[in-house]
Amino acid sequence: MRLDRSLKKLGFKRCLSEQAVYTRGSGKDSVLLGVYVDDLIVTGNDPTEIIKFKQQMTGEFEMSDLGLLSYYLGIEVDQKDEYLTIKQTGYAKKVLEQFGMGECNATKYPMEPGLKLHEDKQGERVDATNYRKMIGCLRYLLHTRPDLAYSVGVASRFMEKPTVLHVKAVKQILRYLKGTTELGLVYTQERKMEAITGFSHSDHGADVVGRKSTGGMAFNLNDSLISWCSQKQKTVSLSSCESEFMAATAAARQALWLRNLLSEITGKEQQVVTLYVDNNSAIALMKNPVFHGRSKHIDIKYHFIRECVERGQIAVRRVCTDLQKADALTKPLSAIKLATMRHLMGVRDLSSHQD
Repeated sequence: MRLDRSLKKLGFKRCLSEQAVYTRGSGKDSVLLGVYVDDLIVTGNDPTEIIKFKQQMTGEFEMSDLGLLSYYLGIEVDQKDEYLTIKQTGYAKKVLEQFGMGECNATKYPMEPGLKLHEDKQGERVDATNYRKMIGCLRYLLHTRPDLAYSVGVASRFMEKPTVLHVKAVKQILRYLKGTTELGLVYTQERKMEAITGFSHSDHGADVVGRKSTGGMAFNLNDSLISWCSQKQKTVSLSSCESEFMAATAAARQALWLRNLLSEITGKEQQVVTLYVDNNSAIALMKNPVFHGRSKHIDIKYHFIRECVERGQIAVRRVCTDLQKADALTKPLSAIKLATMRHLMGVRDLSSHQD
């Protein structure tokens, strides 16, 4: 690949943890480069180093300098001196218009609290292609909207044979989107050592079709949300302890990847990742092999987190359920609880940030 060869010739190193990220230099002279097909995003501490890089690249390729990043792949970026924000307001409005929901009545939650979607085998079938289009558009919004992750994830489980019941659930998400198009994430400039903290949670047996649990994770770099996921677990768990243990193992894999990537980007030594879990039995299972009798039936791959704890890569801590940031990623919440969890995760109304 010509671009890869050219960047390496200019002194860049390709990150082992993320092949689309390149770094050059260290400390104040460092330059960080993100590559997506033929688009490049460059950042660094020293503007002169960025200008130097641009001059070097224009000597290698025919390029256009689009200036300060403000819009990228449907994501709107607003950069200030002390913080930057990302949101998808324009894209969200486009999605609403595309599916005839531009003038719908807004609602305060994307899924009815306590709702358990099922296959609805006797229900009236709908156009599966259009249903998949709606899900695909909503999934792209998850780049800046962790509060939609659970509801969109559940609705996407029924793309093969959707019915009127499933379309109704998707329209509920769109109605929630109608009233929250300005929500997004804020990333502040912090002059302190970078630290990754994670939150892991699960809702035991939430899937009424296969009785599998839904696991959620959220990771922060200092005070800013950088990674999140809501996903149905691959195997059935026999207890809430087991489902929390499996969710924490999935979070541990993500934590190690983030830990390695941060070390490569900053050039600093890898730090311990703190993972917060709200289940005492699961925490005991991660830390103490004496509980073998309770866990010998669990697939060996889920014991990976024990090794991470023993090696000092991850420190597991207890967090009360009210402060569990991953709660909104595992179940539908009431409007008040959802608003609280949104705030804890760092989702903000960015309309007030506009000039």
